[in-house]
Amino acid sequence: MTGSHRQVVVAAADEIPPGGRKIVDVDGRSIGVFNLGDDYVALRNTCPHEGAPLCEGVPSGALTSPRPGVYHYERRGEILRCPWHQWEFDMRTGRSWVDPEGLRVRSYRVTSDGEHVVLHL
Repeated sequence: MTGSHRQVVVAAADEIPPGGRKIVDVDGRSIGVFNLGDDYVALRNTCPHEGAPLCEGVPSGALTSPRPGVYHYERRGEILRCPWHQWEFDMRTGRSWVDPEGLRVRSYRVTSDGEHVVLHL
């Protein structure tokens, strides 16, 4: 079926608190669903480097520097670090933090109606 979209309820809205995650299995695919506080996001639970369970990794932020001696810690909780080799991915897009145009992990759209968290496949 080309162009078909499926919606799967993966959690009650209060089941994944802000900063929390739930790893679900949908059609044999392991997917991590995260509550970033203002939004839900979902990523395939497989690091493209060597197949690690990416969504079991540590959410962190990004350290940026406009010039020497000036540092900013931004996007707290939005950069996911792989538990095996520390490769980092933007949780909102699935793109690699180091090579955003060349490397990514599959991301999925997620919505919530206030009662349920819905994964769009």
